Amino acid sequence: MQLEFTAGERAFAKEVEAFFEANLEPRLSEQVRRNPSYVSKEDMRRWQKALYDRGWIAPNWPEEHGGTGWTPTQKFIFEEAYQRHYAPRLSPFGIMMVGPVIYTFGSEAQKAEHLPAILKSDVFWCQGYSEPGSGSDLASLRTRAVQDGDEYVVNGSKIWTSGAHHADWIFALVRTDTEAAKQQQGISFLLIDMTTPGIEVRPIISMDGGHYLNQVFFTDVRVPVSNRVGEENRGWTYAKFLLGNERAGVAGVSKSRMKVERLKEIASVETGTNGGALADDPEFRARLGEVEARLGALEIVNLRTLAAEEKGGGVGPEASILKICGTEIEQALNELLIEAVGVDAIPYSLEWTRLDTNEEPPVADRAVGLMSEHLLKRAATIYGGSNEIQRNIVAKHVLGL
Repeated sequence: MQLEFTAGERAFAKEVEAFFEANLEPRLSEQVRRNPSYVSKEDMRRWQKALYDRGWIAPNWPEEHGGTGWTPTQKFIFEEAYQRHYAPRLSPFGIMMVGPVIYTFGSEAQKAEHLPAILKSDVFWCQGYSEPGSGSDLASLRTRAVQDGDEYVVNGSKIWTSGAHHADWIFALVRTDTEAAKQQQGISFLLIDMTTPGIEVRPIISMDGGHYLNQVFFTDVRVPVSNRVGEENRGWTYAKFLLGNERAGVAGVSKSRMKVERLKEIASVETGTNGGALADDPEFRARLGEVEARLGALEIVNLRTLAAEEKGGGVGPEASILKICGTEIEQALNELLIEAVGVDAIPYSLEWTRLDTNEEPPVADRAVGLMSEHLLKRAATIYGGSNEIQRNIVAKHVLGL
C-alpha cells in the first residue's frame, strides 16, 4: 500500500529516522533481528526509557495521560520505521494493556501511582488471565478473592503468564462472587504487587526452548481493596476493553512487511526445485503473492481502526479481524521462510540467536532465528483469545449472525 505523504509528514518521517539512528544501538537491533523474543529486561528498559525521554513511548494513549497526539498517518510512519530498524517490541502488558484500563476505569490514586511508572518503564507488568482447565473459556476462571476487611485474600493460579519471572506487578481477573447468575458477572479486576507474600512463579519452557511463559500460584495472597480497578464484579467489562486493545496490537502489519522483504531476499538466492532461484518458482510466487494480498487488505483495515480511534471511537469487535488475519499471515510467512532456507533450518539452538553466546551457529546467517520464531509463533493464533473464538465474536458482533 502506498501513501502520499504531506510535506509535514515527510519532515516527521525524517525526525523519526534521526531518532532511531541516534538512539537504537546496533547491537540491540541485531539481537532483535536474530530473535525478537530474546531481549533482556535491562535492554528493554533502556530502550523504552529512550522512547519516554523523547515523548514517544505511548502513541495510542490520550495526550493528557502521556500520549503523543499523533495522527493515524504519523503512527503508521513511526511503526514502519520501528520495524525497519529492528527495534525491540515494547513490553505490551503495561503500555498496551493495563495502562489504558487504568486511565479509563481506574481511580485517581491508581492513575497517579501506576501511569507514570508504566510510561517511565520503572515497573514491568504481566497478565493474569488464563488458568489451568479454563482454556479459551476465560469466564470459567476459578482464582478466588474473598474480602477480609480492607483486603482481598486471593487463592488460585494463572498459567501461560508471559514475563511473570521479570514482572513487578500483575493485573489479574479473580472471582469475587460465586453465586452470580452468569459467570462473567462475578469477576473483578485486581492490581497485585508480585513481591506480595504467597506468590510463586514456576517456569514453563516453550517449544523453542526459551523461558517466556510461567505458571503463577496465589496462596492466601493479601491484596488491598484499593487495588481493585472499578467496581467489584465488573471486571469482565474491563477485561473485554483490555482484550480489544491487545487484539488490535497483534495485527503486526509492519513486522510482516519486514518478513516479506526478508523472504524475497532469501528466495532470490536459494535454489528452487527447477534448479533456479526459488523466487522463479511459480508455485512459490503464487503462495507469496496470496500472503501479500492478504497483508495489503489487513493494512487497510488496520489504518481504518487507527482512524476510528483518532475520531474518539474505541477499539471495537473489529479488533478480532486484526487478530485473526495478523496472526495467520505471520504464521504463513514463518512457514515460507522455513521452507525457503530448507535444511539449514533443521540444526537449531536458541543459544545461536544470542549475541553473547560462545556457540557459533553451524548454519548460514539467513537461517539464524527463523526456527525459534516459527516455533514460538505457533501459539499466536491461540493467545489473546483463540482465533476460533475471535470468529465467533466477528459473527455475532460485526456480522450480526
